[in-house]
Amino acid sequence: MQIEQIELSELEQRAAELGLTLPIEQTEAWASYQATVEGRSPWRCVRFADGDGTLALASLMDFETHGYHFLRSEHGPVWVEEPSEALEAQALAALCDYLRREHRAAAFIRLAVKHALDVTRPTLSTIPYDRTVILDVTGGDEAILSRMKTRGRRDVRKALRESPIECADETEHASASFEEYYPLMVETGERDGFAPAPMSDFENMMRILGARHCRLYAGRLDGRLTNWSMVTVSGRRATRYYAASSTDTMRMHVGDRLVYFEACELGRLFDGSIGEYDLMAIGSELSPELNGLNEFKCKFSKEVVEVAPDRDVPLRKALYAALVAARRALRRS
Repeated sequence: MQIEQIELSELEQRAAELGLTLPIEQTEAWASYQATVEGRSPWRCVRFADGDGTLALASLMDFETHGYHFLRSEHGPVWVEEPSEALEAQALAALCDYLRREHRAAAFIRLAVKHALDVTRPTLSTIPYDRTVILDVTGGDEAILSRMKTRGRRDVRKALRESPIECADETEHASASFEEYYPLMVETGERDGFAPAPMSDFENMMRILGARHCRLYAGRLDGRLTNWSMVTVSGRRATRYYAASSTDTMRMHVGDRLVYFEACELGRLFDGSIGEYDLMAIGSELSPELNGLNEFKCKFSKEVVEVAPDRDVPLRKALYAALVAARRALRRS
């Protein structure tokens, strides 16, 4: 197997020729956005080749944090066909050889690996996930509702009857100014125990991705913002990337109403070219920290979809071992 450097434009062209839908994180638009985030920069794109044939494609980002570098390919590599464990191991071996020559500073690479291979490690930071919920948004509003679990249909119908909020596509308004939306993300972070990215990250994401690749949907009660979600679009797949809500309206079924509104709107957007809506991550044995998401998300579909989770692959083994030890010491303190 060979690893070949290619340009981002060639990655997108090859993906189109192969009939692949690239995750938003593997696109040129995303690379432009990542370049605005402190400590991140697009590094290069690679093709996993077997002779003249393409096996997989990947866009790699350089992350600099706490004095060291690592590489990341979010939701990559993008495989032409589902890889066997042996093929995935072969690909990682070839990639690591390539990176040790071409990026000597990187301590490790973080990428999506389906199989728990000997060379992989649990991620040092971030919570990986290997299961998600994907809604089929084709066929119109009633068809979307019919594909939900019984509880999902019941909760959505109750929200449509009783929730006092009005939902709308506020992409244009949020693109002009994010100041009204950010405080709700801060409130969500304080309630759920995470520190949100700075407001500039959200502003840049909407500005650089543009309305073709990034939408914002919101609920309001008498004009006051109650909840919102930022949705990315790449090809026929939309993804619920961020969501925020006010604590005092959570019992008003605002989440159910907004998710259904989003699914219906996405099904009509861009002449109906979007077919799937990924609610992005639920808990599992791999990621029990996310189990709190399951009750809400799983009711919107009768099926759960397995995905390749993020795993770390050490490139500079001594440095990576030191990072693991430092992480453990920090957790004990």
